[in-house]
Amino acid sequence: MSNILAIAHKELKAYFASPIAYIVIGCFTLLYGFFFNVMLRYFLQASLQMSQFGGGPQSANVNEMMIRPLMQNDLIMVLFIAPMITMRTYAEEKRSGTMELLLTSPLTDLQIVLGKFIGAMALYAVTLVVTLIPIALLYRFGTPEWKPILTSYLGLFLFGGCFLSAGMFISSLTRNQIIAATVSFFVFLFLWVIDWIGSFSGPTVSALTNYLSVVQHVDDFWKGVIDTTHVIYYLSFMAFGLFLTAKSLDTERWRG
Repeated sequence: MSNILAIAHKELKAYFASPIAYIVIGCFTLLYGFFFNVMLRYFLQASLQMSQFGGGPQSANVNEMMIRPLMQNDLIMVLFIAPMITMRTYAEEKRSGTMELLLTSPLTDLQIVLGKFIGAMALYAVTLVVTLIPIALLYRFGTPEWKPILTSYLGLFLFGGCFLSAGMFISSLTRNQIIAATVSFFVFLFLWVIDWIGSFSGPTVSALTNYLSVVQHVDDFWKGVIDTTHVIYYLSFMAFGLFLTAKSLDTERWRG
């Protein structure tokens, strides 16, 4: 366990030693702030209209009208920042020549993969934590339900973990970070729209693609529901992505 944490710490330091962490956090926060401002204006306008018709401002549900659409927009931003996080995990190691040192060190492939994955998830978690600041401001002026907010962030965390595990596998296949980021983006986009593609096929294929779609499993989290089916799906997706990454490293070790 100490080896895994040491690699995770090294990865996290490497992110902040380069512009990647600051670009990821800065871009995500900037876009999040923009969407938050838009949603807040919409919510205030809707509350005012309800009060004019006698409903009272309390009739407007801040969770349904503001926080839920805001979280759905966050999914789109994850589609773009996940490749930025994972593109360097293995591609940079290969380009700089440190991959051979890593593979010949007294570490197992599983320790390397888990360490790098935890480091990437830590950066992603920091990015999500920053967005809690505007959410906290809502409690200064209202009383949003905290359970749907908590489950929404859990859904975002698991959703991002799937993309990060897949992106790490793609990064392990190349030494070029740009190629890794580009391929990761299109793979993520395919996983995003696979249910739409399946909708043009028969009911059997449509049901299969709906289950495989990473987006379909996150909707219940917005409602404050933690369904074990969705949690198992995301954890299985991450485990499969890490398994493929470990196999890729094992192939690299044999080639070396």
